[in-house]
Amino acid sequence: MEQENRVDEFIANPKRALFVLAGPILVSMAVQTAYSIADTAFVGRLGSEAIAAMSFASPLFFMLIAVNSGISTGMSSMVARYLGAKDKEKAENAALHAIAISIFTALIVFILGLFILRPIMELFGATGNVLDLSVQFLQIIFAGTLFMFPSFTINALFSSEGNTMLSMKIQTFSLALNIILDPILIYGFQLGVRGAALATLIATFFALGVSIYYLKKKSYIKLALRYLKFSWNVIRENFTIGVPVAFMVMLISVYVVFLNKFMAHFGNDFVAAFGLVSRLESVAILLPFGFSSALLTLAGMFYGAKRFDLLKGIIWYALKISVAFSILIGGIFFIQPELFLRIFTADQNLLFLGGKYLRLDVFTFPLMAIVFTATQVLQGLGTGAPGFVANLVRIFGVAVPAAYVFVFIFGFGYLSIAWAMILGGVAASLVSIVWLKLKLDRLEQ
Repeated sequence: MEQENRVDEFIANPKRALFVLAGPILVSMAVQTAYSIADTAFVGRLGSEAIAAMSFASPLFFMLIAVNSGISTGMSSMVARYLGAKDKEKAENAALHAIAISIFTALIVFILGLFILRPIMELFGATGNVLDLSVQFLQIIFAGTLFMFPSFTINALFSSEGNTMLSMKIQTFSLALNIILDPILIYGFQLGVRGAALATLIATFFALGVSIYYLKKKSYIKLALRYLKFSWNVIRENFTIGVPVAFMVMLISVYVVFLNKFMAHFGNDFVAAFGLVSRLESVAILLPFGFSSALLTLAGMFYGAKRFDLLKGIIWYALKISVAFSILIGGIFFIQPELFLRIFTADQNLLFLGGKYLRLDVFTFPLMAIVFTATQVLQGLGTGAPGFVANLVRIFGVAVPAAYVFVFIFGFGYLSIAWAMILGGVAASLVSIVWLKLKLDRLEQ
């Protein structure tokens, strides 16, 4: 089906379009969650030091995802808007620029990774064997950026043209391969945490190959050097949208660094318990993230087609479903937190610490749903700053200062960090929803 017909189809039935686009994204997220749970479970059997090492390494890993997210979001917003306006040539040019940027950025990240990993892990608070394990893991992950970055961008291209099913197939293949390789490399070859990283690298390499194949055979957007018309304006627009998004995801990584350092004040077991709870959060954000990702594409297409009348209804419709789902998942976790934590570990102390923390953490779930929905819509409309500002307020305006005061000044226990996260979530959701409402009001006027 040609893209013009798909845009018209989405305009004719926005609610159906939301589920058509979000469905494959949800499947991809579910597979990603299954991989994350399986990966943590495999590493968790290596002991609390391995779990703590992964917890310390995860912020830097998410910084790589942040860079990917910035490049791909800038491209996705432009491509969706150009396709909505029926301008295929500009959409192809924007995509070519984004892929070139992703390859160049991957080379820079790889070179930097050769020198900065150990100092950064020490700065994050990792010591001793935990420090060594985290560096070993990240050295392999940084080598994999040469495959990860272009693969991520091509998959985002499929989604931005409305073909989330194709993106789902590639991600599912990659994650399934990763899950298969994990136990083989971690235990079979006795590589430990290095095995987990190597499994990710191999899976990403094959995912890039499959992405390139589908790009040539299935994509509506056709990419070839002859279509490239170098433009600083295209690069500037990609960066205008993408850089705030990248910094937003980086802020979240920095946030985790601070929380890990606060948790490390109480001991490595507290860092490990917090890491396990964070893994379960991925289940709570499944539907909100899927819907918000679909909304980015729809918002861009409706904006390009100048159908502002369709935007408001579909946004509030998706928001209500996302918040309701988050509350439901939070309620299930609240009732039996240790039952779900047993997926990762049998350590009674980690189950006790994590269970108490999870019961408070669930109150952040609906707040995250609000932030995801509002900021992704605004990104689709070509505005990347709100997500960055909302998270800046959440992290450095409220949560981190509050956690520091609770732990180091008042001497409260580790659960006070969860309360700080809740307060930060309230602030971020208010900023996001107000910004979205003002933007929609201006469009209507």
